[in-house]
Amino acid sequence: MSNFKKLQASPTTVTRDTARIQAPTGNIYEVVTILSKRANQINTRLKEELNEKLEEFSGHTDTLEEVFENREQIEISRYYEKLPKPSLLSIQEWLEGEIVFRKAEEDANK
Repeated sequence: MSNFKKLQASPTTVTRDTARIQAPTGNIYEVVTILSKRANQINTRLKEELNEKLEEFSGHTDTLEEVFENREQIEISRYYEKLPKPSLLSIQEWLEGEIVFRKAEEDANK
C-alpha cells in the first residue's frame, strides 16, 4: 500500500464522479465497502503511530500540568489532527489505483 500520509488528498469533502469511482468493480456499494475497510485500516495505523509517539512523553511522575505544557507533544498531536480523514485518504488511494482488492467468490473458487 502507499504511504497514505504523503497522499495529496483533499482535507475537506469534495464532489466525486461516482462513475469513475465504481468503474473498477462496476458496483458502487462494493466500492463503499472496500473504502470503509481501508479507512478503518488507515485509522488503526494512525492511532497506533500517534499513541507510540505520545507514549514517549508519558511518565509515571508527570503532573497534569506538565503533560499539557509539553510543546513537542502538542506539535505531534496537531500534525495528526491536520491530516486528511481516513475516509478521504482511502478515496484518494482508490482513485490512484493503490488499493488491491479481490472478491470473496474468487477466493472460494481457488
